[in-house]
Amino acid sequence: GPAPRRRARRPGLATRALRGLPALAIVLALVAAWELYATSGRVDELLLPAPLDVARALWDDRALLWENFTVTAGEVLLGIVVAAVAGLGCAVGIHISPTLRRAVYPLLVASQTVPIPIVASLLVVWLGFDLAPKLVIIGLVSFFPIAVTTLDALAGVDPELRRLMRTLGASRRFTFRHVEAPAALPGLFSGAKVAVAVAVIGAVFAEQSGSSAGLGHLVQQAIPQLLTARAYAAVLILSAFAIALFGVLSLVERRVLPWAFEPRGGRTE
Repeated sequence: GPAPRRRARRPGLATRALRGLPALAIVLALVAAWELYATSGRVDELLLPAPLDVARALWDDRALLWENFTVTAGEVLLGIVVAAVAGLGCAVGIHISPTLRRAVYPLLVASQTVPIPIVASLLVVWLGFDLAPKLVIIGLVSFFPIAVTTLDALAGVDPELRRLMRTLGASRRFTFRHVEAPAALPGLFSGAKVAVAVAVIGAVFAEQSGSSAGLGHLVQQAIPQLLTARAYAAVLILSAFAIALFGVLSLVERRVLPWAFEPRGGRTE
C-alpha cells in the first residue's frame, strides 16, 4: 500500500534565526547610513539627530517615555479589542444577510475615506479629552482591515462543503459554527495583524488632537522644544510596539491555527 504521508518538519530555532539575517543586515546598513549622514554636517542635528543621539534619549528619558508609552499602549490594545469585536460582528452580519450587505458594505468602504486628522479633532471637541475619542479613532482605522479580511475568508469557503452540509440536513447555524467560522479565523488574524500597525498611527493622531499624555502627545511637545532626539525615540518605541504586537499575533495564530500553516499536498516516501 502507499507509504504514510510524513508531516513537514518545522524549522529549528537556528534556521529561523538565519532567515532573519538578511533583514537584520538591511536594518544595520540603514542605521549606519543614517549615522554617517547625520554626523556629516550636511544636516542640522535638530532636524535629524544621529542614531546615537536617539539611543541616548531612549536612556536619559526612559522614565518619561515609559510613562507615556503605557498610556498609548493601553489605548491601542483596548482599541484593537473594540475593532476586532465590531469588525467580526459586522463581517458575520454582512455574510449572513444579503440585505445587510447591500446596506452596510458601502458604508464600510466609505468609512475609510474619512480624513482621520480632521475627524480626530472633531471627536475631541464632541467627546472631550478622555479615552472615548481615542478609542473611536483607533477603532475606526483598525475596524476596516479586520472586517474585510474576515468577510473575504467567509466568502471563500468551498461551496461544495456548504452543499454537503445542506445535503446532510445541517442547520444554517451548525454550518456556520463548524464550517464557515473555522475558515474565517485565518482572515480574522490577517486583518488583526494589519490593524495593529494602523492602530498605533490612529493613537498618535488621537493624542495629538487632544490629550495630556501618550507618546503622540510627547512627540507633539518635543518638536517645538527642539528635543528632536526625544521625538525620534518616541517614534522608535511606537514602531517597536507595533512590530511586537504583530509578532505576538503571528505566534498566537500558529498556536491556534496550526492547520493553516501546513503545506498543501504533501510528500510520500
